[in-house]
Amino acid sequence: MFRKAIAGCLIAGATVAIGACGGGGGGGPSGNNLTIYSSLPLVGASTSQTKPLVNGEKLALDQAGGKAGQFNIKLVSLNDATAQAGEWDPGQCASDARKAVSDSSTILYIGEFNSGCSEVSIPILNRAGIPQISPANTYPGLTFSYPGVTLAGEPEKFYPAGDRTYTRIVPNDIIQSAALLEAMKQAGCTKVAVANDKEAYGAGLAAAAVHQKGLYGIDITSNTGINPKAPNFRSYASKVKSEGADCFFFAGLVATGAVELAKDINNALPSAKIFGGDGVCTATYTNPSQGGVPASIDHLIYCTVATRPLKSYPGGINPFLPAYKKKYGVSSPDPYAIYGYEAMSLALDTIKGLGSKGNDRSAVRDALFNTKDRHSVLGTYGFDKDGDTTLKIYGLYKVGSDGNPVFDKSLKPKTLPPPS
Repeated sequence: MFRKAIAGCLIAGATVAIGACGGGGGGGPSGNNLTIYSSLPLVGASTSQTKPLVNGEKLALDQAGGKAGQFNIKLVSLNDATAQAGEWDPGQCASDARKAVSDSSTILYIGEFNSGCSEVSIPILNRAGIPQISPANTYPGLTFSYPGVTLAGEPEKFYPAGDRTYTRIVPNDIIQSAALLEAMKQAGCTKVAVANDKEAYGAGLAAAAVHQKGLYGIDITSNTGINPKAPNFRSYASKVKSEGADCFFFAGLVATGAVELAKDINNALPSAKIFGGDGVCTATYTNPSQGGVPASIDHLIYCTVATRPLKSYPGGINPFLPAYKKKYGVSSPDPYAIYGYEAMSLALDTIKGLGSKGNDRSAVRDALFNTKDRHSVLGTYGFDKDGDTTLKIYGLYKVGSDGNPVFDKSLKPKTLPPPS
């Protein structure tokens, strides 16, 4: 999931000050009772995705009988959001990570949902040597450097202990930007105007698209950083029209002007197709009853997300869905549910596979990074040296008759290496 620019615990381009944000050390668990912490936004706009995600975690642990080999496993689910913010909060992210660090039984941490939150939690957990699995982060800078997309000092500044402790099971935004370009090409776009919200996620996603445009034969007429608090974007929309753009791409969040931008672009260019990444691929953007765009432009809206319908995954229809329905009475949960399930399954299998060393944080970390050809409900995957999944597929969504995003197709795009 997208990254949002943050301040406070992390300062762009500077060394992470762990002492100010929690930190701590500890030798890790001893004995057979271990704790896995989960940190996700459990209030606010993301709950339609994150609550099923937690359910997926609980389902995997329940199926394992609360054990991983010889070890008893307890799950502690934490909320990294606040009701006041309506989304993840940097202070809450730090607090969640500190709770895990202060618990001597902690063996692993599942989180975060938002990449900006992981920017806070990774350094805290890294100092304590606690392995981390994200079921949703997409910002490239958490794991590797990509000039023009990631910031100075990334990703090294997130790992003050030196060794890597963070992995993710969703493909990153370099792949997402290529998926968006592939979707634009298939939709007949030739000249695309790009706007970004000037936050790291949006600016990075836009920059990655600009870098890779030639691979797809797309002419990007401009890449403009907008003011998310502007009352309207009519003058910008007029500029887009004057550029001769036939499609528009907003790299940003629903909360950073997406709905107003879409309306103003549509008024200026009524036939232009409008694209967005996972930061806007939610009902709060597409459904007018939830404050989204007018229903009259639904047919022009496209967006990408790393998740796809559960039937698209090798283990989605069987064994995941029947088990989820039996436990929760829900036959069609949000796809993030299967990512929660796999994150927990991966954690449990890794601990179990280490035998008597399953309570050794460094052994668990090393085993995670050595994961290759894992057969899972998501498909067969492993991790590269940076902790990125080898899975490369994104889902393209349109707007359904109910106003909510509906899956259209899977995209496995080609990508370019970083600019030299």
